[in-house]
Amino acid sequence: MTDTAYSDPNTTPPMAQAIPLGLQHVLAMFASNVTPSVIVAGAAGLAFGSAEQIYLIQMAMLFAGVATVFQTVGMGPVGARLPIMQGTSFAFVGVLAGVAATQGLGVALTACIIGGVIHFLLGGVIQHLRWLFPPLVTGLVILAIGLYLIPVAIKYAAGGAADFQMNAESFGSLMHWSVALTVIVVSLVLKFFTKGALSQSAILIGLLAGYLLAYFLGMVNFGAVAKASWITSIQPMPYGFEFSLGAVIAVTLVSIVSAIETVGDASATTKAGAGRDATDAEISGATYADGLGTAIAGVFGGLPNTSFSQNVGIVGMTGIMSRHVVTIAGIIMIICGMLPKIGAVIASMPFPVLGGGVIVMFGMVAAAGLNMLSEINMNRRNMVIIAVSLAFGLGLNLVPTAVQYLPGVVKILATSAVAPTALMAIVLNLVLPDDID
Repeated sequence: MTDTAYSDPNTTPPMAQAIPLGLQHVLAMFASNVTPSVIVAGAAGLAFGSAEQIYLIQMAMLFAGVATVFQTVGMGPVGARLPIMQGTSFAFVGVLAGVAATQGLGVALTACIIGGVIHFLLGGVIQHLRWLFPPLVTGLVILAIGLYLIPVAIKYAAGGAADFQMNAESFGSLMHWSVALTVIVVSLVLKFFTKGALSQSAILIGLLAGYLLAYFLGMVNFGAVAKASWITSIQPMPYGFEFSLGAVIAVTLVSIVSAIETVGDASATTKAGAGRDATDAEISGATYADGLGTAIAGVFGGLPNTSFSQNVGIVGMTGIMSRHVVTIAGIIMIICGMLPKIGAVIASMPFPVLGGGVIVMFGMVAAAGLNMLSEINMNRRNMVIIAVSLAFGLGLNLVPTAVQYLPGVVKILATSAVAPTALMAIVLNLVLPDDID
């Protein structure tokens, strides 16, 4: 049910209403936005709470805001000029964490820049590529991303992000799990037993509850917060420019999937807020903004951006289609990104606190993939495509030595989980006859 008074993206509610609505958009995506940077920083070996990790978190907030303004305000063909909130994409976490762990952040961020440029160029042809990515393919890829990330969530909840960070004595302790489960329980209670802003910001509040418990259990160290400055200085190419073909190909493949997701979010936004289909110009503009935001973020140490589906839900719930409300949300994120103290507070969050949140978030990524797959007919042909694609994608990721003799670039792609799942699903969907049953 839309509010006809605000079904036009160019309308603006009174500021007393617009600012709280903008803050609600921030609360709904805040935790999901900063988490990928924390995970990739951990995979790269950055110390928890270090100045480098804090910087990456700041860039996640800053460029989520910048990309959102690209999307809502627009510049020429760039931007859908719709109430679409941008944020750091979970879809890239698996690929970038693997690249950062094996080749360093310089290679990972360079791939983000190049991938962002390619993503930007997709804006001109996205309408002609959609046939390659029906719900069967897109749903499979998103499901593979979620399944790949779930073990990372369990490691966080148990006390560490990677093997070298795990304390053999405390890993998996009752103290760690009590904190993680507090986050999960509070998040679920708020999500399903409250309404409005409380429900939309359930995971953020759950993280705060877990953070508070961890503080009383002596797990929080505020040393980095005290040392952090109040205003940040932005550094271009903080890890240099290091090209890797394999990393670029992997990021580009995920960028294509991300672009298709953005098309879906743009369409869902216009349908929920205005009761109409998105125009070609809006879909192209949304894709251009995705790519531009990703490329510029990569230059300064930020990870790829994409539209956030949970914020589409807010538009549908409130019936307020005003893009200026989401512009306010973007400005709030820019302000947060310029304050290292905020990044330091997030960086001081113990692993189990974050683990509880990402168990829910990564599980929801997998569930989103399942939801897309529910749209297809589960005949024998489609079930074979699902089975073979997931078996290859997740299997090679779990047993990387199975392809240890492949060249470096090919090996990175083969063990990334996302790339082989996507490639197999696309090829099988094109070559297997529809009448296989």
